[in-house]
Amino acid sequence: RTMFKIRNYKIGFDIWGLTLFLAIILPNFIWFAVPAVNDVLRNKSVTPLVDMIASVFQVVMVVALCIIVNKYCQKPMKKVMFRGIVILLVLYYIGSCLYYAGNINPAVILDLSIAPCLAFILFSMSRKNVVALLSASIFMLCHVLYGIINFIM
Repeated sequence: RTMFKIRNYKIGFDIWGLTLFLAIILPNFIWFAVPAVNDVLRNKSVTPLVDMIASVFQVVMVVALCIIVNKYCQKPMKKVMFRGIVILLVLYYIGSCLYYAGNINPAVILDLSIAPCLAFILFSMSRKNVVALLSASIFMLCHVLYGIINFIM
């Protein structure tokens, strides 16, 4: 209920939204600097429109996670949500390590596509941030489509 009323939101700064984003983007910084052995993710994408939509919603999601604050979100977040986010982050890091080790298979591609997005979705839900939740959901849909079409099909 408090998630959908516009008057319940304010412009602010959520350090934990930024922290989650930085924790998830860390493997990408490493990937930009040091290519993996069998770096299929650098191949030209066959889904440029999906990729563009994903990029737009990723930016909207990050901005929403960091500066749109629901005045009625529960702080600290529920332990089950926090644990879920940590588990998803660990799964994402494991997937990144497997990718760097040359283990490129559908499970790894799906892990790299789904785990970080689900972490953003859980965080958005815990913050009762509908803007971040909707943009994270669209980003996840595009990110998964990109992974499936480019690397699994």
